[in-house]
Amino acid sequence: MPFDQEKLKNAVVNGETAIAKSETQAALRSGVSAKDTLAALMAGMNIVAQGFDDAEMYLPQVMVAAEAMEAGIKILEPELAKSGGSAKPGKVVIGTVEGDIHDIGKTLVAIMMRGGGFEVWDLGRDVKVERYWDVAKENGCNIVAVSALMSTTTLNQRRVVAAGKEAGMYPHVKVLIGGACATPEWGEKIGATYASNASDALAKARMMVK
Repeated sequence: MPFDQEKLKNAVVNGETAIAKSETQAALRSGVSAKDTLAALMAGMNIVAQGFDDAEMYLPQVMVAAEAMEAGIKILEPELAKSGGSAKPGKVVIGTVEGDIHDIGKTLVAIMMRGGGFEVWDLGRDVKVERYWDVAKENGCNIVAVSALMSTTTLNQRRVVAAGKEAGMYPHVKVLIGGACATPEWGEKIGATYASNASDALAKARMMVK
């Protein structure tokens, strides 16, 4: 069966995991490079991210799209390894900061990141500042992503950056922040990149690992 790039892209958009698998396999059998096949998967996830941003797609659709994307990536990983490449653009440790138990937005960002190909360690909520950096160091993460929904816990995003400096990992490992009370100005002030929503977080993460 020849490779159909549009069919693979649409399989991700529609959350059709079985089709994503079969089209990824068809691409490799047809001699399409793993890199070009990955590009088709990513094109589908980009549509999903934009759809979510425009309120045309919702969380359940994002979740099944991410599953289809990951299914294709798993097939591609051995081929990318042979060519010295990687299906994973980067590694992210994410959590809601210490003192804050709101995690719906953080969870959505983690889902979007995984769907976008990132390897993600989701630490959950009420995460102590040092924990981010311990996990980042242990797993070679490129990005520490910190969510905070309350004005009082937003201050702990600054503590996360400070802990990264103390650990000797920041700014080599970059910090991405978000949450209801976070702003671009706050991010600039503490030395972090601000993302306004899940799709923006994915876009910013991609720029941060280039």
